[in-house]
Amino acid sequence: MTINNKNIDNVFYIFVTAHLIFWTLIPSLTNHNLPLDTIEALAWGSNLDWGFNKHPPMSAFFSEVFYQIFGSQDWVYYLLSQIFVIISFYYVFKFSNEIFNNKLLGLISVLLIEAIYFYNFTTPEFNVNVCQLPFWSLTVYYSWKIYNGKEIKFLDCFLVGLFAAFGFLSKYLFIYLLASIDLLFIYLIFFKKERKFDFKYLITIEVFLVVLVPHFIWLYNNDFITITYGLARTGLEQSSFIDHIKYPLIFLAKQIGILIPFFILIWLLVKKIKIKINFKDKKLLFLIAINILPIILMFLTSLITGSKIRTMWMTPFYLFFGTLTVYLFQAQVNLKKLKPFMIGFIFFFFLSPVLYAYVSISNDDKRTDYMGKEIAAKTQYAWDQQFDSKINVVLGDEWSAGNLSYHLKSRPVWEGFVDREKLDQLKDYMCLDSICVGSR
Repeated sequence: MTINNKNIDNVFYIFVTAHLIFWTLIPSLTNHNLPLDTIEALAWGSNLDWGFNKHPPMSAFFSEVFYQIFGSQDWVYYLLSQIFVIISFYYVFKFSNEIFNNKLLGLISVLLIEAIYFYNFTTPEFNVNVCQLPFWSLTVYYSWKIYNGKEIKFLDCFLVGLFAAFGFLSKYLFIYLLASIDLLFIYLIFFKKERKFDFKYLITIEVFLVVLVPHFIWLYNNDFITITYGLARTGLEQSSFIDHIKYPLIFLAKQIGILIPFFILIWLLVKKIKIKINFKDKKLLFLIAINILPIILMFLTSLITGSKIRTMWMTPFYLFFGTLTVYLFQAQVNLKKLKPFMIGFIFFFFLSPVLYAYVSISNDDKRTDYMGKEIAAKTQYAWDQQFDSKINVVLGDEWSAGNLSYHLKSRPVWEGFVDREKLDQLKDYMCLDSICVGSR
């Protein structure tokens, strides 16, 4: 298909539809069981609250909504994940069109990020990282409307506060984007004095805080368990002096490695590398704030604290990297010679699902090979031999117990780890290894 200004929208919709179909169909056909993080979200969703031991509630909420509609059909949760991805792609496309006033450059900006590992190979696993994606793109888009608009609109401020809160309720690392955008506005208002402070900005903060109040109350009542879990994952308590050097360097090396396919597409698109940076450029300043500044803040976190930054934490950070890169090189992009770029894009577009299918089929010791359905059927049979009641409670770790909660037809509520007090509250119960099922 030849890409021209008349059919760019059609090409974009064909692309996101193909992405959705491939990345829903392939894991559905090649995986025997849902991935770990998706099962965890479903376990939490069976007993919805304003937070859980590892994360805030948003990924559990969406998983449970889909469970209530579709039940325990694995393909549904691969679809859920891809819906989140393509919503983020849509707003990247929409934002890029406004940056360039050129739909072809906007399309290229989205096609570029399809080559990034976070937006292909890892997307079948619906988790807190994927859950951030649409809210990250929506927060950026409406922040841009405020930044670029001649007048500040109440609705834009309201939506930024709302989507920022949803993003924060997906994962706390969303704060790195919010801090970067806030630093940009603070710089322009109080240091450069290029903008006047408008009290409508406070609407964003008010909406953000109001939406988060129930979660803050939950945090206080649960000894800030999600925060302590997150800090434990960084290895902060065991960090030594050398970690302040080692982990930041490892962080940078991993980011470069992840972006190699992206860089190859850039090389195919722009044969001559020539960058002219003008920090007075209003658009460039915003693009740096949403792309480079969050990564710098993450790097500084590792450098100052000596903490380990896990690769998957960076999932939403590169959503607008295509837009920034195309903006920097747009003078060198020859729109009449896109054939090498499109060949490279198509290669990576098909390579990722093929590799995923190969790994899924050839390796038989992954989480997605877990015999969840079979174990649930055996558990139900053993229960029926002893009790006439229905299983409505399951206790144990999120993976083993979560699989029972998901696969058993009665959809028992996951109520955390096994302890004597919880078992004493049950009318009937049965324990198998470290998992217990019961009836109230």
